[in-house]
Amino acid sequence: MGIARGRPGGTRLDGVGHRFDIAAPNPAFWTGVYEDETESGAAVIDTSRLMVSVSGVRGRVGEGLTPEVIATFAAAFGAYVKQRGPGRTVVLGRDSRVSGPMFHRAAAAALQSVGCDVVDVGIAPTPTVQLAVEDLGAAGGLAVTASHNPIEWNALKFIGPTGMFLDGDEAAAMRAFLESEIPRATWDELGGVTTDEGAVERHLQRIFSIPFIDLDRIRARRFHVALDCVRGAGGSIFPRLLDELGCRVDAINMEMDGRFPREPEPVAENLGELEELVRRTGADIGLATDPDVDRLSLVSGAGRAIGEDYTLALAAQLVLRHRPGAVVTNLSTSRLLDDVAEQAGAVLVRAPVGEINVARRMQSEGATVGGEGNGGVILPDVHLTRDAPVAAALILQLLAETGQSLQELADGIGRYEIVKEKVARPSQPLDAVYDALAARFPEAEADRQDGLRLDWRAEKKWAHLRPSGTEPIVRVICEAQTRAEAAELVETLRAALPR
Repeated sequence: MGIARGRPGGTRLDGVGHRFDIAAPNPAFWTGVYEDETESGAAVIDTSRLMVSVSGVRGRVGEGLTPEVIATFAAAFGAYVKQRGPGRTVVLGRDSRVSGPMFHRAAAAALQSVGCDVVDVGIAPTPTVQLAVEDLGAAGGLAVTASHNPIEWNALKFIGPTGMFLDGDEAAAMRAFLESEIPRATWDELGGVTTDEGAVERHLQRIFSIPFIDLDRIRARRFHVALDCVRGAGGSIFPRLLDELGCRVDAINMEMDGRFPREPEPVAENLGELEELVRRTGADIGLATDPDVDRLSLVSGAGRAIGEDYTLALAAQLVLRHRPGAVVTNLSTSRLLDDVAEQAGAVLVRAPVGEINVARRMQSEGATVGGEGNGGVILPDVHLTRDAPVAAALILQLLAETGQSLQELADGIGRYEIVKEKVARPSQPLDAVYDALAARFPEAEADRQDGLRLDWRAEKKWAHLRPSGTEPIVRVICEAQTRAEAAELVETLRAALPR
């Protein structure tokens, strides 16, 4: 993607008033995809190869996502937070992706160009960046990370002054700056850049200060941990975390160079190397995270990935042993969490899919713990964002308290099977489709917060249908006590969908 400002060709004046001609380039060159400006000066960005959401913008490097795109969004974000305040400081951090340094520099320059002072935390977990915003009283933060997306992707995530991602209203207000001329600072109002080398240490101290984390008790167990940080930002925090918790560690993929040796999403099918490491070393537990360190997956001492849904369920079990209160998760999370909450006498509240939706609901409910079934644990004692190091500390505390193995703890909760499918988007409006499905299955409890969720509580099965934001499809997620039952539910819903 190039940049085209003004009209190609024409006559210009140089710095001392001499006229010179600029030849118009090949017309074919100007028919591509560009960031241009409207007559009002507003940036115009082709988003057909980008994924723009409430929390940020992402794309494939060199295709939809370029330094120009990053700079434009970063400048708009900087102008937005500078207007909103408090102050004009923006925290900037990144994961380890190969394209990270390039986009990091583009974002920093763009922020300076609108008068924001940049606090650079370098390579750091996204939750560390978010916590730094809160700690420093910054106006906002930017994380250059595509989280669990494949190696060819990168992204920019927008963080508000609370350290939480922007919500829908905030994101709309920020994007308004893309639709008008972004106000740039004059030479004497440009922002500066400072570094913050203490962000990870502050993050760790917050974890060690969690009231029900008993450091001495964990240390006494001398847990043997196998660790896989997928060559992401986890290398900046996990070694220190586990060392402070007295763990013996065998680790793989700790180089923070972004050259992921496996698919970066820490789902069970991607963790074969960690499973082998656990078996070979005799580790008590295996821990795997994603490149920006907000999700954690677990491998049992037998060398088997138990599934990312257990991370939140087990973390919640630990928290509820110490503190009553509501638990919040999204509509697509396994009912393992329902069982944990019910056993503890806690209320489970479900929110629309998306971390910010869960975090906002946790605020309104005064929840004691929450998160998402993808391995993302949110503990308000630290901050309202998914945090893999927090999840690891909670799991190790549970192991220390109970004296049970990870597999024994997982077996004690139970097991469900989830089947995920895509179906063609019906020609009818989706609201009408949801009405028809809810009427077709009156025995199921219907939730319309985010698509349609049907819950057959007595039969311990549910289905969630929601439209894709990028494809003309509807995603169908079904969970039941057996895979055959979950697959059957998918087919039942597929057959019931209006044509």
